[in-house]
Amino acid sequence: MCEGETVVRSLGQRPVIGSDEDPRVAGLRTAVSRLRRELAAHPAEFPDRDIAEDELAALAAMTLSGAPEIPRLRRSLLLVAAAVGSVSALARGLAEVRAAVELFGEPPRR
Repeated sequence: MCEGETVVRSLGQRPVIGSDEDPRVAGLRTAVSRLRRELAAHPAEFPDRDIAEDELAALAAMTLSGAPEIPRLRRSLLLVAAAVGSVSALARGLAEVRAAVELFGEPPRR
C-alpha cells in the first residue's frame, strides 16, 4: 500500500480494483462532497458563505476533469479555509479537504 492510499483510505475511500482513477482525485471528491453537504446543512449565515460554496463547486468540478492543477487546488483551499475557518462545526470537513489537497504535493516553484 502506498502513502497516498493510506490517507485516501482515512478519508473513507477504498481503491477500486481495475479502476485507473487516481485515488487522490477520488479522495478529494469525497472530502469536497462531504464539506459541501455539511455547509449546506449548517443553519447559520456568515459573510463569506457564497465564496465557500463557489470554491467547493470549483474543487468538485476539478475532480471530474482528471488531474487537477495544483496551484488552482491550493488557491481554492485557501479561499474555502478563509471563508469557513471560523465555523467550528465545519473544521473536520475542512481538515479532510486540506488533507486531500496535500496529497497532490507542492506547486512548482517559480
